[in-house]
Amino acid sequence: MSLSTGFTWTHKNIRLVGYSMAGICTSIVFPDADVCFDVGQGLPFQVPVPNILLSHGHMDHASGLPYLIAQKAMMGQTPPNVYMPEGLLPPLKQIMRLWEQIDNHTYQYQFRSIKPGQEAPLKAPYFFKPFETFHRVDSQGYTVFERKKRLKPEYRDVDPRQLGNLRKQGEQLEEHFDEAVLSFTGDTRIEFLDSPQVRESRVLLMEVTYWDEKKSVENARLWGHIHLDELIPRLESLKCEKIVLIHASARYGSKYLHEILDARIPEHFKHRVELFPRPI
Repeated sequence: MSLSTGFTWTHKNIRLVGYSMAGICTSIVFPDADVCFDVGQGLPFQVPVPNILLSHGHMDHASGLPYLIAQKAMMGQTPPNVYMPEGLLPPLKQIMRLWEQIDNHTYQYQFRSIKPGQEAPLKAPYFFKPFETFHRVDSQGYTVFERKKRLKPEYRDVDPRQLGNLRKQGEQLEEHFDEAVLSFTGDTRIEFLDSPQVRESRVLLMEVTYWDEKKSVENARLWGHIHLDELIPRLESLKCEKIVLIHASARYGSKYLHEILDARIPEHFKHRVELFPRPI
């Protein structure tokens, strides 16, 4: 792996590519939905992705946006759709105007503010909705949903041959439903877990910045972050198949983080809680 290609993480049919280390870079791509969560300082693995969802404006999550827009323009790609919290829109537009002055070039891009609960499309059959997060600055997380079809309850025990006949007669046998596939937090305090769409996501990518007694829960909360001590008591409330921890402080080595997970995560949760791959 290199920083330019990102690490790969998979669970069943969900494949993610990215990198996350607190204060350095956070950016995770979900290729099947054509979406990138945060952009760090701007990296090559993000360039093909047409939809960018920014959790907040801190530099290790958003400073690469001008680079990414410039790279996409140089390669002749369609200008990206960039979604963000409402308060982030004016300063990012100002930053882009300054970069256009520096580059002596006018860039094409779509900056859109979006609020928790609103819906926006991704690559079909996926779409997303933001949810509220609690950082030191304007912030939000995002849940990617997949729109699916299933038999209506009254038809689920019907013989397949009879179902075929009903279809020929024009009966509408199926109903649509939305599955929460993946939630991503960016930086936040633990209260984001009060969101039902987060707790019910198949995969939850969540920041846990501090992991041991050298930083207290109070210190984590002061800076708008999560301590592992806060997550462990909340595991029982989560329906997620996988809880993937990102944004660990750079003060920790990966070996040490895995040792903490092994020692502290209750046995019946160990198959569900993972560290997103990162440098040794």
